[in-house]
Amino acid sequence: MPLLQYRNSVSGSHIGGIESTQECIDLCAKAGIFPDTVLIEANQIDWAYEQLTDNKDGVRYVIDIKKSLENKDFLPSAA
Repeated sequence: MPLLQYRNSVSGSHIGGIESTQECIDLCAKAGIFPDTVLIEANQIDWAYEQLTDNKDGVRYVIDIKKSLENKDFLPSAA
């Protein structure tokens, strides 16, 4: 009860720590295991989110910030 009474919480991580994560990354790099990625512009974020919720294909969407900033149609206007 003390956790609830004082609004304390207990949390953990399912992925291990930084050392374990780095070990996994090093193993994947050594074995040539890389994620499937799709490079998108910032104006495609809604589409990418839909893909993540609809498809469970394990694709990682990466936002190309440089290209997004070059897209003048997408940039917000300066107030």
